Amino acid sequence: MTIQVKIFHYFFACLLTGASISVALAENYSCKETGDTHIWISPLNPKTDEPIKIMAVSTDAPLSDLTLIDSQDQRISLKYSHRGGPPWSLTGTLERLNEGTYQILAERDNQLTACHTLTIGGANTQKNANTWGLATEAFYSAWVEALFGAPPKENLNFTSLEPVLRNNERNFLYNYLGLNEDNRLALTPDCADLPYTLRAYFAWKVGLPIAFRACGRGTANTPPHCGAANIKTEFTHGINSPVSFRLVNEQLANTIHSGSLRTGLEDESTDLYPIALSREILWPGTVYADPYGHVLVLVKWVPQTAVNPGILLAVDAQPDNSITRKRFWEGTFLFTNVTNAGPGFKTFRPLVRRTSNQFRTLSNDELVDNPGFTPFSLEQDQLSSDDFYTKLAKLINPKGLEIIQAYETTLNALVEQIETRVTSIDNSEAYFRKNPGSIIPMPDGAAIFQSIGPWEDYSTPSRDMRLIIAIKVLKGFPEKIMRHPELFLMNDRNPAETQAKIEQYHARRIKELSIHYTRTDGSLWELSVADVLARKPAYEMTYNPNDCSEIRWGAKPGTEEYSTCRRHAPAQQHAKMEHYRLWFREARRPTP
Repeated sequence: MTIQVKIFHYFFACLLTGASISVALAENYSCKETGDTHIWISPLNPKTDEPIKIMAVSTDAPLSDLTLIDSQDQRISLKYSHRGGPPWSLTGTLERLNEGTYQILAERDNQLTACHTLTIGGANTQKNANTWGLATEAFYSAWVEALFGAPPKENLNFTSLEPVLRNNERNFLYNYLGLNEDNRLALTPDCADLPYTLRAYFAWKVGLPIAFRACGRGTANTPPHCGAANIKTEFTHGINSPVSFRLVNEQLANTIHSGSLRTGLEDESTDLYPIALSREILWPGTVYADPYGHVLVLVKWVPQTAVNPGILLAVDAQPDNSITRKRFWEGTFLFTNVTNAGPGFKTFRPLVRRTSNQFRTLSNDELVDNPGFTPFSLEQDQLSSDDFYTKLAKLINPKGLEIIQAYETTLNALVEQIETRVTSIDNSEAYFRKNPGSIIPMPDGAAIFQSIGPWEDYSTPSRDMRLIIAIKVLKGFPEKIMRHPELFLMNDRNPAETQAKIEQYHARRIKELSIHYTRTDGSLWELSVADVLARKPAYEMTYNPNDCSEIRWGAKPGTEEYSTCRRHAPAQQHAKMEHYRLWFREARRPTP
């Protein structure tokens, strides 16, 4: 019997005999966390006149209850929301408490798993974490999952990271330091910066070190290489002001780019390292880097049920700083083994203490069998694209899917991707309404994918290349039935016959679903998914923001749809686009 179980049994016996719970706590054990469950309180120094948030995070199994022991020795069960896992978490809120000392208990099946002493109106009840480890990594994961929580079918999107972090209900660490530090915090990370910004923000609040490196962009045959780690320890020395965080984050943003995440999988001079494809390892907060430079952050696993398919959700940031939640599928998470990038799922390389004031990053060898951190793994390096997607499909839906259910999941993912593109082009149109007559300069060559300024904000070359790939994936779904029947619940049906039926179903469904985009005159125009798919060749030339929205959606001159177009990119830019068109036709992003 573990000491925690013994404590709980004694605790319960005291309650039955009318003995004082506080006496039992004081005389028989120290209220603390010693196992796989840890309790976090927000804000750092709770006061009597403000709500208090509680998050219990477990790495070994789900939790079942959160309980408050008040100053009158009363046991009060708290209302909570459950997330995960792993890791698993319970989050609850106490509206207001009087001054005094309380205990927060986390329990599993009537057994105590962790206890945390909460003091209101007194000294600091919890210290900065100072070092990364299993407990803080699990807390980070649970924080990310809560930050982007919403029903799976909700189309979750934000104009930037700012409204997410300023939402007290979403952000467990909102004004955690008691400085009203989030009220004017400006955070608008783009694609590559998003995972670093989340990590730095969390480190600032909790008191952890962070590290980042200056990296190149690689060549046609070699992935990017990075220099020595820039280790920032400011946050470990106590509460830091928003100014201190802003300075660190600005330095980070000026250093990080897509090459920082596309480093080789075996390279040790990296900010992130590759991990195995396992549900126990791919926690929320895990980073996904595709070979072409796009980056996503995992935020939630939705388990498969008898009625609904499983879903793996992630968020990404766009050049216009918008944040959108997306589901895992082949059209969003691009994967291929190439010589000039190390793609796939990665996690941040941990920092450990070298001395009392110095930290160092762990090497790959140190991370292979280290029980305190996610193991280093080259599994993804051994997989073909087909093997990669097959393995993830089995992780997301281990029981397999009915054919129609699997097709609808793929179709819905494509529609989400199209609707996100609608928002991007609408943002572009808003720019030109504010700046009539403007011409956005177009970069040369591969720079069209990674420029800065208005071209980066409003062009869509990366998004359009992913759309072309996504259309190919949906159209190839019937053939996938023949190639991987083990992914589906076939119910003894013939794969060839099933393929023919899904082809008929596909032809009908793409006509039934539609999207609307805004034309230059402000009117809405409807396109069926069938229309979008039929225009796939047009999307090789539709990423230039200087063209009207009608052109960017593939409208043909002389049609009613095209009649409202009032803006065209310069002929010189069109000539360059024709020269680059092969990249899109072959879905092959060039090397800088």
